[in-house]
Amino acid sequence: MSSYRTPTVVAAAAIGTLVTGFVAYAAYFDHKRRTDPEFRKALKRESRREARVAREQAEAHGAQQKNALREAVKGAKESGFPIDVEDREHFFMEQVAEGEKLCQDGSDQIEAALCFYKALKVYPQPSDLVTIYDKTVPKPVLDLLAEMIAFDEGLNIGRSGSSHSGSRSGSQHGIDE
Repeated sequence: MSSYRTPTVVAAAAIGTLVTGFVAYAAYFDHKRRTDPEFRKALKRESRREARVAREQAEAHGAQQKNALREAVKGAKESGFPIDVEDREHFFMEQVAEGEKLCQDGSDQIEAALCFYKALKVYPQPSDLVTIYDKTVPKPVLDLLAEMIAFDEGLNIGRSGSSHSGSRSGSQHGIDE
């Protein structure tokens, strides 16, 4: 029976030693942090340096993402969009389905936003579709889509939904009679 207890006692002693060492290190670190001004300054410098590096990485990632979005919009424009009404409808349905699929699996948000952008390009009332997107598309993808729309000067999405500047002449959602 003593051989049965020996590994348990050794394991308990080892765990106790590790826990005691960790607690002692935490107490030493806390004491050093509270009393040594140079140590506090070094911690603040390190914290500021890490924050600066994280900010620079985020800015670089943002710039890369904007370039990727700009290139995606350019590629979509170059590939063209269907002209025929039936082809446009079929293209619209394909792009929306693909965008929804990509949003659900979360694999490529830029590609999902590109699908929704392509669908928006062929939709007859883009402002109405943007309203639907606001309610159904996840926010990160919607933000990417908004940037894509901003890159496309030819896509006019206003509150009125038409390219006419002022009068709505009794129409709603920019549909002129």
